[in-house]
Order: sequence, then C-alpha cells, then structure tokens
Amino acid sequence: METKPPIPRAVLVGIQTPEVDDIAHEASLEELGRLVKTLGYEVVGSVSQRREGTGAGALLGSGKLAELAALTGGTGVVTSMAPPPKSKARQRFESAAGPAGAAEPEQEAGRKPEFVIVDHELSPSQIRNLERATGAEVLDRTGVIVEIFHRHANTREAKLQVEMARLKYVAPRLRESSGGGERRQGPGAGESTLDLDRRKIRDRLAELKEQLEAVQRDSDHRRSARRDQLRVALVGYTNAGKSSLMRALTGSQVLVEDKLFATLDTTVRILQPETRPRVLVSDTVGFIKQLPHDLVASFRSTLTEALEASLLLFVVDASDPTYEAQLEVSRSVLREIGADAVPSRLVLNKLDRVDDAARAALIEKHPDAILLSAHRPEDVSALRDTIIAFFEAEMIEDVLTLPYTRQGLIGEIYDSARVLSEDYDENGRVLKIRGLPGAIARLKRSLAAQDS
Repeated sequence: METKPPIPRAVLVGIQTPEVDDIAHEASLEELGRLVKTLGYEVVGSVSQRREGTGAGALLGSGKLAELAALTGGTGVVTSMAPPPKSKARQRFESAAGPAGAAEPEQEAGRKPEFVIVDHELSPSQIRNLERATGAEVLDRTGVIVEIFHRHANTREAKLQVEMARLKYVAPRLRESSGGGERRQGPGAGESTLDLDRRKIRDRLAELKEQLEAVQRDSDHRRSARRDQLRVALVGYTNAGKSSLMRALTGSQVLVEDKLFATLDTTVRILQPETRPRVLVSDTVGFIKQLPHDLVASFRSTLTEALEASLLLFVVDASDPTYEAQLEVSRSVLREIGADAVPSRLVLNKLDRVDDAARAALIEKHPDAILLSAHRPEDVSALRDTIIAFFEAEMIEDVLTLPYTRQGLIGEIYDSARVLSEDYDENGRVLKIRGLPGAIARLKRSLAAQDS
C-alpha cells in the first residue's frame, strides 16, 4: 500500500515595525498563512515581534529566536560559520523538481515544522542565520510568491515569465546553499562551482528572454487584432473575486478557486448576452503587497491587457478590513506600467459578506463605486448595463456604403459596429452604423483599400 507523504508544516514569522498598526500586521500574517496554504503546507504556529526594522542578522531578538527554535527543534543560536547542508526540501525548491510536499514518510506524532516562513524579504545571510538557529528551511515572502507562481503557470508565456523571475530570485542566494568553492577540472577549469552555477543561470536567462520575446510577438499580434474592439479588463488584488465576476459576466468556465493566485494567465471572453459590437472582458493576474519586482517586470506583457483596455474595473473585496490598502497596491502596480491613464471604475465586490452598517459606510466613502456580489444575478446584470453605457457614450454614428462587389466585408462590419439600418442604392448597400471612432475609421480604411 502506497503511503501518502506527510503535509509539510510551517511556522510563520512577522515583524511589526512602528508604522504598521495591529490590524494591518495581523492581516499581513493572515495573508501569508493563505499563501502558505496555497503551497500545500500546514500552518502550525506563528511568532511575531515588534521591532524598529527588519535588518537584524537573525531578524528576531534572542528571546523570540529561542521561542521560534523551540517550535522547530533548533538550538536558537546562530552557531557554525559553515553553510548549513542543503536539505531535500531546498533542493526541490531550487530545482523545481516537484511540490515541496514530497518528503520522506515519517511519524506524524511529535513531528516538528520543517519550514519557517517569514513575512518580509530576507537577505541571503538572514536566511542562513535563521536556518542555523531553527534547523528548519527558511523561505521569505518573495520566495513563497515566486513558488506559487511557478506551480500555477499554465501557458507557455506564463511559464517562461515565472522561470525568469524564479532564476533571478535564486541567483543571489546560491552562495548560501553551495557545497563549497571547489574548482572544476577539465572544461571550465578555474571556475568554482558557484561561478559555474551563476553562468548557467545567466545563459538560461538569455535563452528564456529570447523565447519570451518570440511568444510575446504572437501575443502582440493577437492584441493588435482586438485593438479597435470594446475591451474591459478586470484588475485587482488576488482573491478579490475577479474570476467569479468574469464567469458571471461572460458565462465562461474560467477557474474559480478560493486560493491566492488561482489565475496567472490572462483570459479573454465575450460579454454575455452578446452585444453589437461585441464587448471583450479580460481577467488578469491578481496583485499582492510586496509583489516581487521581477514578477511585475516578467508579467508586463500579460498586464498589457490592462494598458490596452478601454475600461478598467478595479475589483475589491469589500468585506476585507484592509481593502483600501489592497486597492492602493493594485493602483501602484498599474501606475508602474502606465495603465493609470486608462478610464476606470471601482467595483466593491462580495457585498453579500458585508452588513448594513458597513455597506452604508462604503457608500458614503465611495459614492461613485459599483457595489455588488458576483453571486447575485441582478448585481451582475446592473454591472453589464454600466459597461454598455460607458461604451455607448464613446460611440459615434456614421454611414458606410458597401459596394455590391465587396459584400465579403459585411461580417467585419457587423462584428465591429452596430448596424442601425440598411438600405440599397445603385452603388451598393448603405449602412447606418454606430461604433467607436477607431473601429469606424478602420472599416473605412478597409473599404478604401478594397476600392483601390
């Protein structure tokens, strides 16, 4: 009988600096716990400390470090100057050979946590010191997010993007897990193992960059074909309900899970019931505080859906007490790629989890926001009407004459604009249409090209 490997156990560690209040600190640790659970680990405890900053060599003071070590079975003391041996868990993390949960079977009773997960970005020396003191594997917040992205990437573009970010994260930490600085014999003689590993990473990054550029050229071509169409992008914090709202608006079977970063790849579907011209809805990757810069850079192409949309819907979990901070995270990431100039509306989602008093406070604070629950059909229908009204305000009317010899263009006209009336004269079919100025200009160029 096959024995299932035990679920890895983890202890969370958080530092509360003076500028962070109790609510924000607790929310951050809770979010870290959800990230860890998304990895498939079990959170069995947490250690928190108020400190002026996060720059200490072992992050925690000696008393809290001893408290953490008591949970993990470590000494609580930063002892040996030699690098700790590289465990199977870290080998799996660095080589992406598989889920970190595939540990050797062992007795559950009395099993100590194998991981310490820290709610901050750590330096390589801080990771080393904590591992010596606790005897556990140490991951920082960035490492956890990168690993989740690695596991959830499905398309070729996302996989390339995540591998680039992952290698950039691992590269400066190679020294901490290197087996020493021995010199190689034969080809590459004179290079240490560390030098060789770093060169391999540089070569792989160059290869990935070249592959990603080729994939993105194809993506740019597809986006270019949609340039004059009506496009809405759902943006916002991870797990704000974007995918549920996407499913409700488009009737599509997009993935809906109560997990952080369930969606990494941009999904584009048609608004239902279908309109003329059609409205395309994009569900984009979620944001999170302290989202690693390399991941933002890697996913710039994916986020271009937001940059090229006609309307952004900022989806927020209104039931979360830290929703305003989450909204600011989303806006700052979009500012970074230049999408802050795109027209936007605030959507306060998950209203079914908010009581009457909180709802009234939300209305007072955000009078122009759209309040809804993605699970209420009447709310989704009202949002659809709002989207259509936004595009109607941008549309103009015009008249096109489609020559009898060019009737093959009729499908493109119906896809790109709403046909208000049809008539016929000696030159061809006369169509009164309503659509976006760019789409109508493109149709006129197509007709002119056909005539020339």
